[in-house]
This record gives sequence, C-alpha cells and structure tokens, in this order.
Amino acid sequence: MAKLIDQEEVGGVNIIASGTTLTGDLITSGDCRIDGTVKGNVSSNAKIIIGKNGSLEGEVRCKSIDIEGFVKANVNATDLISLKSTANLTGNIHVGKISIEPGANFVGNCSMQNTQTEIV
Repeated sequence: MAKLIDQEEVGGVNIIASGTTLTGDLITSGDCRIDGTVKGNVSSNAKIIIGKNGSLEGEVRCKSIDIEGFVKANVNATDLISLKSTANLTGNIHVGKISIEPGANFVGNCSMQNTQTEIV
C-alpha cells in the first residue's frame, strides 16, 4: 500500500522573490525557487530553481537544481543539475546527472558519480 506523504513532512515550497536579498544560510526540506539574490549557503532535500533573474553566491547541497540565472558556488546535487540556456554557473559541481542547454555558461570542474548500485 502506498503511503501518503504529508506536505509538512517533506516541507513546502520556498520562494525568494525578485527584489529580495537574503544574506545567510537557507536550509529546507522542500523545494526552493530563487528569483531574487541569496548570499549564503543553500541546502535542500528536494529541488532548487534559480530563476532567470535570480542569483546565488555560496555553497549548494540539494537533490536537483535547475539554473536559469547566475550562480557562483560549488554545487553538490545527488540527482540532476540542469543548466538552461540563460544559465551562468561558476564553480565546481558534483552530480549524478547533468543537462546543459546550448548557450549556458559553465566555468569549473564537473565530477559525476553513478547513483545506481551495481548488482554482484
């Protein structure tokens, strides 16, 4: 039988709106969308979205991240990093999978780790 997950159990959706600047660390268990500016570390057990006009400077730990705006950070994503055509990422990334659209800018090193377990 499938277990229904309470929204409070996984966390809600967090939004840093355009025109907002957050200085400090952001820790959440839910999704996070950044359309403003964050200067600090971001940690999420879910997905992070950096909007086209969003910017982030710090360290990032998450399950997956979509980047459309500016990120100057080392990023550790257990699942997927998706760099959209408007993305500008400066920093090293450690990821399970990566998707880069034409036009995206990435300066740094990429380390990929297969998250599937091997059958012996």
